[in-house]
Amino acid sequence: MDSVTQAALGACIGGAVASRTLGRAAFIGGAALGTLPDLDVMLDYGTAIANFTQHRGFSHSLFILVPLAVALALALHRWKPQLSRGRWLAFTLLILVTHPLLDSLTTYGTQLFWPLGPPVGTTSIFIIDPLYTLPLLLAVLYGAFKPPAPRAQGVALALSSAYLLWALGAQTLVDQRVEEHLAGQGLAGAPRMVQPMPFTTLLWRVTVLGADERLEMVTGPFEGDRPLTVERFPRDPALIEQLVSFREGQRLFWFTDGFLDVSIRDSSLLATDIRLGVPGAHPFTFVIARQDADGEWSATASTQEPRPTMRNDALRAFWSRLSGEAEVLCMATFEALPAGETCS
Repeated sequence: MDSVTQAALGACIGGAVASRTLGRAAFIGGAALGTLPDLDVMLDYGTAIANFTQHRGFSHSLFILVPLAVALALALHRWKPQLSRGRWLAFTLLILVTHPLLDSLTTYGTQLFWPLGPPVGTTSIFIIDPLYTLPLLLAVLYGAFKPPAPRAQGVALALSSAYLLWALGAQTLVDQRVEEHLAGQGLAGAPRMVQPMPFTTLLWRVTVLGADERLEMVTGPFEGDRPLTVERFPRDPALIEQLVSFREGQRLFWFTDGFLDVSIRDSSLLATDIRLGVPGAHPFTFVIARQDADGEWSATASTQEPRPTMRNDALRAFWSRLSGEAEVLCMATFEALPAGETCS
């Protein structure tokens, strides 16, 4: 999740656990501790793909954060023994552990068990969701002006947690909605990703990987009787095979679980993470290799391409689809269409 949300979550937990003893310091310390795991973005691992795939790595691992929480609790208890050792442990452990657990619900995922296993990501909530963050912020502001207020923080944590449960439920409903359609096309077992569109859990994007094409759908948990609009994008297995012949290509394929678009442009092999953003405006595209005059590929230190810009009317199109004014949202062009029309 975004840094504001993680700071608000940490501050809210800090207030609920320790504001009766520490006052406003519980919120300040909680916010600081809640953002600590994300400081790994300051590290340079040498290449664009290394930096991309190492983020949310060791600093988000439960194998690192749990011992760190224990050590911090013992040190803080020596500094402020007014708060019991158990309360200090609850303070540090809950704040540090909830950070990666919340991140693991997003599309980007988190290496919860680094250095073992792949990233964990349920794709259940967008990285910025005001409905999740707002209760936490309000409770923190209330506690900052009227400390202590642990009940307010407790209520906010309960509301935000309930929202996460709703997101998981909505994701399940959408997944069930598309399953029958995919089964009819022989794609029931194909890799698929169901994730919320930006800032909401009422509209979801479904991405399905076929052998030589990718399917994209936009639907919601309460649209059971509305026909699905399916857009198809080409997928070149030969280029994917070429990608994974390079070490950094293997790393990116592992990190994205294969949800990549691979293409050639100006004698460069490009790989795009299609989980984030929308077609035509995916923010993470990397140069993996370059082709010489004889057609031979050679690996290069990966670099990131500039992020593409969205259409000027993208927000309007998104709102039209979300509000029900339009019934179709075309991912290829990000334009909204009325019922009965199809994406070109």
